[in-house]
Amino acid sequence: MHLAQLNVARLRAPLDAPATADFVAGLEPMNALSDAAPGFVWRLKGGDQPTDTVQHDYGDQLLINFSVWESRETLWNYVYRTAHLEYLRRRREWFEHLGEPTVVMWWIPEGYTPTLAEGMARLDLLRAQGPGPDAFTFTDFHQPPTPAATTPA
Repeated sequence: MHLAQLNVARLRAPLDAPATADFVAGLEPMNALSDAAPGFVWRLKGGDQPTDTVQHDYGDQLLINFSVWESRETLWNYVYRTAHLEYLRRRREWFEHLGEPTVVMWWIPEGYTPTLAEGMARLDLLRAQGPGPDAFTFTDFHQPPTPAATTPA
């Protein structure tokens, strides 16, 4: 099983505003860092350029980061043990506080590519029902499901 993660954030200012210049300057290096990170599997890209953001119909100024990792540890290491942590620490400079969960994780079969609609549905599930095996966070983490036991015929 692989770990899918989706996080959303609403910008305080447009991407071309001076207030978001440091964030935008970090898009290319952070994307390159994630793509090269041990355990990275896939991420949804907004286009061919490293700074292209994901286009969607979920609201203005909402940025989406959607990726798949080999494990909780590999995602954790990227988020909290690389230069990404400095951008995470500065998130309040660039993004509004939404007052509801903005990050969701769930397990997917290895080789499966989740859709953005699926990711947003998982975030909605987390917001509506709280963490569970189908939608969880680092804080309320759920281990991958165990394969169903098979009985001999």
